[in-house]
Amino acid sequence: MLKDEHCIPGAQRLADDVIAGLLPETPGWGVSNDNERISRRFEFRNFHETMGFANAVAFLANQEDHHPDLELAYKNCMVHFTTHSAGGLSRNDFILAARINALLR
Repeated sequence: MLKDEHCIPGAQRLADDVIAGLLPETPGWGVSNDNERISRRFEFRNFHETMGFANAVAFLANQEDHHPDLELAYKNCMVHFTTHSAGGLSRNDFILAARINALLR
């Protein structure tokens, strides 16, 4: 399972068919039209919950040394992943997406 994997340095860009195969393992996440980024919007009851989630994402990202772009608002957080060094999506992006989904289960 993706959520049990760890990010690896030097991950390579994924082919479009591999991206399509991994997306069902990360429910709620969508891929950009150019297949270079995955994103998901998370909704919360209040600012305190939103910030708690953002801090948990930051903790996971630091553990894996693979960092997302975050957009924070009062009751929501948008999370975007891409692997800049690979020039698009790598398996690392999907690993972190799956681990973030697991935070909310």
